Amino acid sequence: MKTKFLLFASLLFIAFFMGCSSDESVDVSATSKTITTDDALANSEIDISVDDVSTIVEDQFSVQQNAASRTNQPVKSILPECAIVTTVAETETYTKTIDFGTVGCTMPNGNVLKGKIIVSFSKNATTPSRTISYTLEGFYHNDKLIEGNKTITHERKSTDLLEALHPVTTHLIDVTVTFADGKIYTRKGTHVREMTVGFATLGNWEDNVFKATGNHVTNFPNGAELTTTIKTPLVFKSICRKPFPVEGVVEINKNGGIATLDYGIGECDNLATMTADGVSKVIELKRNNK
Repeated sequence: MKTKFLLFASLLFIAFFMGCSSDESVDVSATSKTITTDDALANSEIDISVDDVSTIVEDQFSVQQNAASRTNQPVKSILPECAIVTTVAETETYTKTIDFGTVGCTMPNGNVLKGKIIVSFSKNATTPSRTISYTLEGFYHNDKLIEGNKTITHERKSTDLLEALHPVTTHLIDVTVTFADGKIYTRKGTHVREMTVGFATLGNWEDNVFKATGNHVTNFPNGAELTTTIKTPLVFKSICRKPFPVEGVVEINKNGGIATLDYGIGECDNLATMTADGVSKVIELKRNNK
């Protein structure tokens, strides 16, 4: 009888131990509805990387278009001197390789880039809509490895945000982002960026103002999925020399839990008001959340 009791007790202990181990292996944050500050900051860091690449590609498209049209108004590129651009004019396309080197090339907004962005688009400037494609080769943005490709559709048209004809670009996003600590994030989505100020003064990039709308889905390393929707257009001012929006509101959805980020009223800062579960607090946006 004593032997049976000991055997039964042992089996109960093993079952309890295995049950605890199984529970501990489940990352409850992946299924939680709570959106933490860390979630919002990681999401924002990926925003910064994706937005910077978009801006650089648009910049090089505009520079090439202006050179090809032989106008008397030069386009001033946003690229620093450490970025080397090589242009190959093929029969029907331009291919531009932007090389930021391997040491680190600092953009005017303070972001540090390494590696290459390879941009390609048609030489035909008469079509109302043109497709720009690009790939990333060994490309690091603030020590994050960015992999993937993107297609951008470029148009000049009137929209609800601005009646005058202005540059409007639609961005299809499909990237993988590996943070410096080895954690891997993926993102897919669609953004529309409109240059609402500055398109008439191509020689001065500092007066450029962009407004962005759209949505994307970001998969986190722990299995969580965050859906972000721009509820009020995000405003980016080049004169601020910062990679953060200065106006606009985004909504983040995690398993039905909702949080919002309000980027303010146009001040050149790195602050946003995060509201989740009825509680609001000001958070500091960072290029690297260390």
